[in-house]
Amino acid sequence: MTMESRPIEVLLVEDNPGDVRLTREALKEGKVRNNLSVAPDGVEALAYLRRQGRYADAKRPDLILLDLNLPRKDGREVLGEIKADPALRTIPVVILTTSEAERDISGAYALHANCYITKPVDLDQFITVVKSIEDFWFTIVKLPPEPRT
Repeated sequence: MTMESRPIEVLLVEDNPGDVRLTREALKEGKVRNNLSVAPDGVEALAYLRRQGRYADAKRPDLILLDLNLPRKDGREVLGEIKADPALRTIPVVILTTSEAERDISGAYALHANCYITKPVDLDQFITVVKSIEDFWFTIVKLPPEPRT
């Protein structure tokens, strides 16, 4: 099945219900069919990605939108584990966070984040950013296929 014939699978790792709602709305209005799954913390995100427990039937995401500041296991740890796992490391990870700290930006790229975006506080700008992510990652970039096992 080619990418064009199925929806893009997106995993949003975000603990703020407002940001989840805004992201869902922005992607719903988009040009590209997508399925958005949400993990509210780092522990849930890794269980989802590893298809553990209630996530046994989870679809492999084509793209991960990852907040850095998460409960239970923060986004830095999650990013490190994703990029250290040969089965997961090819999934593009976009950091979408409120932090503008240089150490967070440098640290995310050191852990092999594919992109770092600071969330705007303005509602309209937030939606514009999410739509820009969609435009770039869903229509311009060729996303990697799931590795064959």
